[in-house]
Amino acid sequence: MSAGTLHSLALVAVITAATLLTRVLPFLIFGGKKEAPRLILYLGRVLPCAIMGMLVVYCLRSTDLTAPPYGAAEALGVLAAVLLHLWRRSSLLSIAGATVLYMVLVQAVF
Repeated sequence: MSAGTLHSLALVAVITAATLLTRVLPFLIFGGKKEAPRLILYLGRVLPCAIMGMLVVYCLRSTDLTAPPYGAAEALGVLAAVLLHLWRRSSLLSIAGATVLYMVLVQAVF
């Protein structure tokens, strides 16, 4: 076998092991318990909002508010995401709609 083939096989083996480990690990940690510990349930409630907040900060971190268009495309994109989410309560629609609006604004308007 060539080095490329061995590398590919090793890569598939590592990916397979990592996938299986993430699927089996909760059962190994929690055993046969009917319900997850309170900490895990708490993290399940608060982490999605925290992650979304971090993504917003990450996306807006390089917005230049001192030069035209002064972050207008970003502000309109965020506003669209908020309004779409309040209207339909769908994260996928909010993210996709705001992304499409932002890209149209950046490519065709600003």
